[in-house]
Amino acid sequence: MSRSVWMSGLVGVVLIVCAAAPVAGAAPTCDGVPQRGCLLPFPNDHALTRPDAASATKRRVALAASWMPKNATGVRIDPREFNRNDGFSPGQPIIVHVPSLTTQPQFAASGIVPVTDLARYRAARQPLLLLDERTGARQIVWGELDANDVPDAHRNVIIHPGKNLVPGRRYVVVLRNLRDRRPAGLWKTTSPALRAALRKAKVSTSSVYLTWDFTVASDRSLTARMLKIRNDAFRQLGDTTLADGKIAGRAPGFAVSKVEDFTVGENARIARRITGTFTVPCYLDRAGCPVGSRFHYASGKADALPTQLSGNVQQAAFQCNVPRVAFTAPSRISIYGHGLLLNHEQIDEDNIQAMSAEHDFTFCATDWSGMSKEDVPNAIAVLGDMSKFPSLVDRLQQGVLNTLYLGRLLAHPQGFAADAAFQGPSGQRLLDTSHLYYDSNSQGAILGGMATALAPDWTRAVLGVATMDFATLLPRSTDFDTYNVIFSPAYPDEGERLIILSMVQMLWDRGETDGWAGHVTTNPPAGSPKHTVLMHVAVGDFQVTNVMSDTEARTIGASAYRPVADPGRSSDRTPLFGVPTIPRFPFRGSAIVYWDGGPQTPLAPTTNVPPRVGLDPHAFARNTVAAREQKSRFLSPDGAVVDVCGAKPCRTDNYQ
Repeated sequence: MSRSVWMSGLVGVVLIVCAAAPVAGAAPTCDGVPQRGCLLPFPNDHALTRPDAASATKRRVALAASWMPKNATGVRIDPREFNRNDGFSPGQPIIVHVPSLTTQPQFAASGIVPVTDLARYRAARQPLLLLDERTGARQIVWGELDANDVPDAHRNVIIHPGKNLVPGRRYVVVLRNLRDRRPAGLWKTTSPALRAALRKAKVSTSSVYLTWDFTVASDRSLTARMLKIRNDAFRQLGDTTLADGKIAGRAPGFAVSKVEDFTVGENARIARRITGTFTVPCYLDRAGCPVGSRFHYASGKADALPTQLSGNVQQAAFQCNVPRVAFTAPSRISIYGHGLLLNHEQIDEDNIQAMSAEHDFTFCATDWSGMSKEDVPNAIAVLGDMSKFPSLVDRLQQGVLNTLYLGRLLAHPQGFAADAAFQGPSGQRLLDTSHLYYDSNSQGAILGGMATALAPDWTRAVLGVATMDFATLLPRSTDFDTYNVIFSPAYPDEGERLIILSMVQMLWDRGETDGWAGHVTTNPPAGSPKHTVLMHVAVGDFQVTNVMSDTEARTIGASAYRPVADPGRSSDRTPLFGVPTIPRFPFRGSAIVYWDGGPQTPLAPTTNVPPRVGLDPHAFARNTVAAREQKSRFLSPDGAVVDVCGAKPCRTDNYQ
């Protein structure tokens, strides 16, 4: 049955897709936009999946090798890892080429709901609809035209869910009522489900320009690999259940390699730095989980899960900073998640030491294997040949496991706390192991939402400058400038690069919050307690886009601190549209709070390009005393979100 319909918009010409979806072993039929490749629209069920009765969604992704983008050396992206999925990403950008919408004036005239006014997704004649195929219900959605330097003939429309879609569900994209001087031709489809969804949504078929549907990957497809390695690794510690939030098993093995005690003159805030390694089961295919290795699978089946080669372990590095105040009163304990392609040494930064000293926190960190400093050479190799991308995301999931193991070491009474390195001169414990917390920024928040969903040993987390979905945020991030120097020459077609980023999000979902957002708070995966999170976001952030911070807040069920910002300090007609307001303080649910550095940071562009004017506010909140106070009040046994901004918009200490 067809699940895609093209209306060419050319007088007297109608292109109708009615062929069967490709099946295993059959030569695929290219139904994409003429001269724009066979993958468009991306994603879609009709051309890019096949039936599979064994999968949770009853479909399997079936990207044809001959359709995959090739790099400048002629190497096509290997589709095999993508084809393990039983559907597409719950949040990836949806890419389509519309010949009559290739300039910004054309797009503006179309009336497609913009990111600045999401309420327009409900308008009676809204040209862009995203429908739940089963119910016909509209989903929050917005669209944009690629604003990068690209020939109009190659310029694509990008469609974004404003809240992540439900795993396992099928959704319908509709473009209708387009302002086109040329008539839209006839409409026809042989898909009863698609026709029924349009009827339920009261969409007149005569208005339809283009419609198609796609299946979102099941929870199993998104999460089973990581859950398998987490559960197996913690069983090796003697845990029989992780769901009750109680530590039942042993502490992981570790070795302290160095203890540095500082005088007050050397460091007035941190008294001791402890470094070493800890042992984590390794589920990659090479001994020790080195850079570039991939998951080890005992079976070649599409639904196979990773297994541990006999005796294979990773020796992960750690660093812990004990504040001077802990020698007076045992400190609260927290994991810190480092930023983009950095390492555990980031906990030496001034703002983190300030948090330790002001609020008596011992922070411990390890590397996010897969996206750490030592992974930079592999990240560069991946950008030149995206067939290598699975090596990044597989090792990244191992890195998340390492972080969970470090949390167990920090929280277990017989872990770090029992070692002399973490005790005072008379043997007194410096760590309060009654509660473990998580505090992070940037990449540490992008990965930290996922880690929190999985965490058996902490239930409260602060996600600083939080966001998710690398496929959407990278084109909007100044951080990507450096890496785009490699990516752009390797894949010189800008329109194709958008498709590639959307495609790899299908794998990235396994190792970052986008694939786990529905589980971060109230719907934890099996074996996880419920969690509560506080999101801190910077107005106009250069590195992590606010639009995806808002999407994350909607998806995890966070409530908003309002007023969000001063008048004129948001491009949105309704800032944080669709996110409920915190009703009163103290607030014991999950929350999002915007922090504003003022006019020195102009608002970010409303297109898919990075902010470049003024100062980058990315680190402003964590360097603000009131923001650290709010984090501290939240990260406590009876924690809650408190108003530290006096019922006014929250401003950073350097507000100008």
